[in-house]
Amino acid sequence: MRRPQLRGGPRLHRLDHRRRPLAAHQRGGRRAGDRAADPAVRPVPLRGHGGVLEVSHHPSAAALGSVDPVPLDPRDAPVPEYGTGSLSDLLPAITAGFGMPASTGLVLPPADRVCVFLVDGLGWHALRDHPHLAPFLTSLLPTSRAGAGEPLTTGFPSTTAASLASVGTGLPPGAHGLPGYKVLAPDTGVLMNQLRWEPWTEPRVWQPHPTVFARAHAAGVHTAHVSGPRFERTPLTQVALTGGLWTGRENPAARVDAAAARLAEADRALVYTYYADLDGNGHRHGIDSQQWREQLRQVDALARRLAEQLPPRSALYITGDHGMVDVPFTEESRFDFDEDWELSAGVALLGGEGRARHVYAVPGATADVHAVWRDVLADAAFVATREEAVALGWFGPPGAVEDRVLPRIGDVVVAMTGYAAVVATRTEPNESALVGMHGSVTPAEQLVPLLEVRT
Repeated sequence: MRRPQLRGGPRLHRLDHRRRPLAAHQRGGRRAGDRAADPAVRPVPLRGHGGVLEVSHHPSAAALGSVDPVPLDPRDAPVPEYGTGSLSDLLPAITAGFGMPASTGLVLPPADRVCVFLVDGLGWHALRDHPHLAPFLTSLLPTSRAGAGEPLTTGFPSTTAASLASVGTGLPPGAHGLPGYKVLAPDTGVLMNQLRWEPWTEPRVWQPHPTVFARAHAAGVHTAHVSGPRFERTPLTQVALTGGLWTGRENPAARVDAAAARLAEADRALVYTYYADLDGNGHRHGIDSQQWREQLRQVDALARRLAEQLPPRSALYITGDHGMVDVPFTEESRFDFDEDWELSAGVALLGGEGRARHVYAVPGATADVHAVWRDVLADAAFVATREEAVALGWFGPPGAVEDRVLPRIGDVVVAMTGYAAVVATRTEPNESALVGMHGSVTPAEQLVPLLEVRT
């Protein structure tokens, strides 16, 4: 166990030069929430194998169970395939088929009419692990990524706001500027929730780049969005999904019917449609729940319904914005920031979400906060400074992170492994009560399908 009550003196070296006087048996060992790791595993690059990333680079220490595990090296963290196989490459690869300039190494066969069906929370591993619930989608797995039978990566963090912005703009998070669930708004000094857009921030100031949809519409491609009516005027829609016609349909079956109808309206068409409830049920009940399973069945039926209505010369791409893992409600799996004086010492604001944290330090404390978080989380997370995370390509390829976005990224960036999360039960009670979580770099969260149907 590595809980606050078992720890001794402070580890913020500049605030107190004492080291914690704990015996090894009080600090060490793999967390009970994690499975045993293969010491030979090196998770770079991130591809379609493995589920929840677990790493041990020092098997002798891990095997002892009586010493502190060596903190994970952020250089070993899987990096999204920006430029060749991430969500930000999807629309540029599609619109290249319409003769628009391509800014990606991802190559997809052209089609006159293209529909993108994005299912919130549809991870590659969760789909592959439930073939009996989704027979139609499972039958399409060999078509994924232009017939390679491989997934795409989402980008970091693997969360809805960042992923939808990556899809819509064709840019990685470090360029479009939505690098997490909650990040610092430098002009106000408060946390900005980029999914709910709270507190209000002018959308076009926060994300000034035009969407791929808008560029396609300007190039003469019939562009349309079909989604739930409540999403039509949200700021996230404004910055990520604007361009062309909007059609709101509350009923999911009516939604896919409308998407097929929009696709048939022109010789060259790009249609986007969205389904949210798989993710919501995963958060509330977990991906090991009957509610989530019923949602996967629903998604499978909707995808089949849409595929059966495709007009001639069409391509349908079915993808997700992230996967998900279930986090046990145990002290070993949930580090509570609000109850852990070591994690909270020197921290001005805690951003991100349970599986991917942006940690903003008080002035002068960044090095100490980084050291403490690495020590406390040890083999449960990759912990990097902002400079390390940017240089390693977490938020985009070298040079992609824009200057306006840099201060939104935490002084310390945390990507969880295994089945652990950093929660905040008092300041984030709703988020801390979730069963299913996402955001990190593990294959279960990062990998999403790119299933294809053509007529």
